[in-house]
Amino acid sequence: METEKIYLTMKHSGASSLILGILSICFGIAAGVLLIASGANLLKKKKYLSF
Repeated sequence: METEKIYLTMKHSGASSLILGILSICFGIAAGVLLIASGANLLKKKKYLSF
């Protein structure tokens, strides 16, 4: 009975770690794409920017 509880705990822990890893990768890719698009927009409008 005790080993079954340990197995279920390990199973849930592994599944949640996998889900968090996938979400982290997706968030990282989305943030990278947004940053690249923002940088490209700034480069495109560089001649209109003055300091």
